[in-house]
Amino acid sequence: MKKILVFLSFCMILFGQDATISVVNKGMQLPKIYIKDQSNLADLELKKSFYNMLVNDIKVSANYEIVKEENQGDYIFSYILNKNGKLLDINIDIFAANEVKAKIYEQIVSVEEYPFLAHKSVSQMNKKLGYAPVDWMDHKILIARTQGSKQSDILLADYTLTYQKILISKGLNLFPKWANKEQSAFYFTAYDDEVPTLYKYDIKNKNTTKIIASKGMMVASDISDDGKKILLTMAPKDQPDIYLYDINTKNYQQITNYSGIDVNGNFIDGVQKIAFVSDRLGYPNIFMQDLQNNTTEQVVFHGKNNSSVSTYKNYMVYSSREHDQNGVFNLYLMSTQSDYIRQLTANGKNLFPRFSSDGESIVFIKYLGSQSALGIIRINANKAFYYGLKVGKIQSIDW
Repeated sequence: MKKILVFLSFCMILFGQDATISVVNKGMQLPKIYIKDQSNLADLELKKSFYNMLVNDIKVSANYEIVKEENQGDYIFSYILNKNGKLLDINIDIFAANEVKAKIYEQIVSVEEYPFLAHKSVSQMNKKLGYAPVDWMDHKILIARTQGSKQSDILLADYTLTYQKILISKGLNLFPKWANKEQSAFYFTAYDDEVPTLYKYDIKNKNTTKIIASKGMMVASDISDDGKKILLTMAPKDQPDIYLYDINTKNYQQITNYSGIDVNGNFIDGVQKIAFVSDRLGYPNIFMQDLQNNTTEQVVFHGKNNSSVSTYKNYMVYSSREHDQNGVFNLYLMSTQSDYIRQLTANGKNLFPRFSSDGESIVFIKYLGSQSALGIIRINANKAFYYGLKVGKIQSIDW
């Protein structure tokens, strides 16, 4: 328990924000689209909420400009939403120059999950019209939400936080991490007789399986693409180090061996290297270690508190405290194959970034005052969107 708290204080500062949308950059000419609701629903609240969700998704896709008049649009997104008991389905015709350019049909079996129906519809539209894909919209997000001392729930949510479902409750449940690309199971840390323990939760059958325990600390920070290996942060020798755990053999191998703090391991360049956070310079910074020859190198050379990192192929995104701005943490994007570094945020406290499955977007936690929000950065569109958590604070996320 003590090591978990040390880890949290090492790489987390609490703050938050209400749901807002912030456009970082404008200027590119986008095709215009008109949204035409032809539904005949008795549930007017659902009708309105679904329309608003479609508007939000199309804005976040950053591929279109929404217009208010039908004759102003290059495209017309005409849809009929149907509700039959708990079943919800949608029929979509997309017109351009009075011709049907695409037809879409989607359905879900739970009305409460209507945000995902909207997300899937917009994702399909982008595919069919040949615009930049936004498949990540339909991906579920795991959130560890703290609500008091030693109390943290794990939620399943859509990226706007409109849909939320508690999966794990009662006690301190932290650091959820998807176990596979299908998002059918996830790992999380809880306690077994005060010992930090890694569990696996199967969403379909709701079974919880104990994986491995370690005194001091236990966090699953990354999973290999094939789902067979886990990067763990453990502290069986008092100091946190990074270990590689093989799911099939149940054996683990120590990767880092430093007398201070090594945490937050992420595979990079396939599974040949890992990026991680260490205090071996006297403050948290990002390092990279080759798993073949065990050589370690510093990869970030600015900031005095670079406390979290996420990777996608040869790219990494990390949070860094600005030395000349009190309490400001910004996100930076860099490549391991060049000197390319790009600042993604401009102000506030932005922490714990995670890449989307296609590497085109980044989700992160933004804090302000006593609230927290989920932030989405559309990298190529240079836009950012924020969605506030109304109850509790976001402790950690996975996408």
